[in-house]
Amino acid sequence: MNSHYNVIIVAGGTGTRMQFNVPKQFIEIKGKPILIHTIEKFFEFDEFINVIVCVHPDYLTSSNFMLAEYFPDKNIHTVYGGETRFHSVKNGLHVITNKNDIVGIHDAARPFVSIETIKRCFETAAKHGNAIPVLPVNESLRMVSNGINKAVRRDDYKVVQTPQCFIVSKIKEAFDQEYSPFFTDDATVLEGMDERIHLVEGNQENIKITNPYDLKFAELYL
Repeated sequence: MNSHYNVIIVAGGTGTRMQFNVPKQFIEIKGKPILIHTIEKFFEFDEFINVIVCVHPDYLTSSNFMLAEYFPDKNIHTVYGGETRFHSVKNGLHVITNKNDIVGIHDAARPFVSIETIKRCFETAAKHGNAIPVLPVNESLRMVSNGINKAVRRDDYKVVQTPQCFIVSKIKEAFDQEYSPFFTDDATVLEGMDERIHLVEGNQENIKITNPYDLKFAELYL
């Protein structure tokens, strides 16, 4: 069976901040690589979802062996990760041929995204063209500019997570733009075409594992 849902898992980093000898997405927590925990969430959401994994060229072969071991009955695509997230995602989008599909783009190091968050993102994107999960800011914020700082209203800001979901035709068109350092996530790429971004509720546990402290949290959470 086929699905109209696709997910690009961005796993192209080398994980230098984690201080391990392998990228963070391959670090095991509770006996299983982080990347595998992440992919399992999407198969739990939709067992027929098309999964595309962007990996660093140095880890492509080992990734293929790992994916075949954990998902022997699934046809998971792997593509080269690029110089930046933008280029990695662009490589992943080339694999998707149906422009009317929905694609989610998700960080490999976010294994605790909830099924409810995934569902909200994909269903809202199907209705409105795009959706990204966000959380309210709970801390006080100050803006620092040219050595001067001032308080800002935290209600005016949101914390952005993934998966960020889009109609394939629109996001492919957006990724035909020239790369800009301003493109810190996929929504900012779409915004470059003056598209309105739709926000949905994320989940608090959906952290991005970036440093050793996050890894401790992940182990405790599992």
